[in-house]
Amino acid sequence: MTITTLSSREFNQAAGDAKRAANDGPVFITDRGRPAHVLMSYELYQSLTGGRQKISDLLAMPGAADAELVVTRSRELARPVDFS
Repeated sequence: MTITTLSSREFNQAAGDAKRAANDGPVFITDRGRPAHVLMSYELYQSLTGGRQKISDLLAMPGAADAELVVTRSRELARPVDFS
């Protein structure tokens, strides 16, 4: 994995080069010499996030209304409530 660093100006002038570099590893884009953004391939993003999706995205999928949801009650974390 290759890490590339570009200034904001370099990124603006050569966005295509930055996208190609992102295929080999993350591209750090600096603003006044300090890291401000990271450009990476979608595959790298998926590997970093573990491919997890938000539940709202999953529920919005076609056919989700027909899915059966079975929830089992767990008492592992249950404890009495003190309302005093």
